[in-house]
Amino acid sequence: MPPIGNAPDPQPVTGELAVGAASLDDWHQVAQWAADEEWNPGRGDTACFHPTDPDGFFTGRRAGRTVSAVSVVNYSDAYAFLGYYLVHPEHRGQGLGLATWRAAFPHAGVRTVGLDAVPAQQDTYRRAGFAPAYETIRYGGRPLRPGTATPDVVPVTRAHLDVLADYDRRCFPADRRAFVTRWLTAPGHTARVCLRDGAIAGYGVLRPARTGHRIGPLFADTTAAAEALFDALAAAADPADDVFLDVPGPRHAAHTLVTSRGLTPRSHTVRMYTGPVPPAEQERTFAVTSLELG
Repeated sequence: MPPIGNAPDPQPVTGELAVGAASLDDWHQVAQWAADEEWNPGRGDTACFHPTDPDGFFTGRRAGRTVSAVSVVNYSDAYAFLGYYLVHPEHRGQGLGLATWRAAFPHAGVRTVGLDAVPAQQDTYRRAGFAPAYETIRYGGRPLRPGTATPDVVPVTRAHLDVLADYDRRCFPADRRAFVTRWLTAPGHTARVCLRDGAIAGYGVLRPARTGHRIGPLFADTTAAAEALFDALAAAADPADDVFLDVPGPRHAAHTLVTSRGLTPRSHTVRMYTGPVPPAEQERTFAVTSLELG
C-alpha cells in the first residue's frame, strides 16, 4: 500500500482530482489493480465486498481516468475497516493516494478503524493515529492431504445461515450478517461447518483466487475443530493448486496447524487500529476473512 496519514505529500497533487463513491463496476477495476500488485484477491471478492457498505468504496479520477482508490467500510456505529489503498503505477509520487485517503476517511466518522499495513508503512500509519496490534502471517503451499475425513464437518446449507451469522459475530468486532450470507453462498465458494453434539463448533470458507485458493475465515472453538475444517476445505481444492490463508500472529495453535499441513510463510502485514476495538473472541480465529475487509 502507498503511505497515508497526516505526513506531507512527497509532491503536491498536480491536476484536479475528483474523489467519489465507486460503483460495483468501478471496483472491478480496483480489484484488478490489487491482483497486479500480487495481493492475490479472490475471484468473486468484489461482488461480496461492495454491498457491505456501497458508500464506503472510493476512487479518485483525474481527466476522466481512475487513478486511485481506497475503501472505508463501516460495519457498525463503532467499527470500520480500511483497505484497497491503491494508486495506479503511472500516477504514483504525485500525492494522489493521500488526497484520496483524506477525502474518504471522514466516512468512518468517530468509529475505530482497522487496517492491515505492510511493515514498511507502520511509521506513516502511526502518524495518522493508528497503533499496531499484532502481525498477520500469510501462509501458502500445497496442503498435505489428511487421512480420514470427519463426519462432524458438513457442507453449509441455508438452514445454517442464521446461526453461522451469530457465530461469526462472536469472532468479529461487528455484526456482518448480510456479508456472511453472501460469503457462504457465493458462486465458487466452498463453505463447511463443524458440528459437535448438534452445535456449531466452527466454520470456514475456501474460495478461488487469482492464484490457487484462499481459506478465510477459519473460525473454530478448538484446534481439533479447526484442523477438521481446514482438512475438509483443503480437500475441496485442486491438488495441484496452492492454498493460502492469513493467520493472526498471537494465534500460536493456528500457526502450528498450518505448518503441520505443509504450508510456509509467504508474507506478513501488521494489524493496526485508531482506537479501542469492539470485543470479539479472538481465540477462535485461525484465519481472517480478508486483509482488505478484515
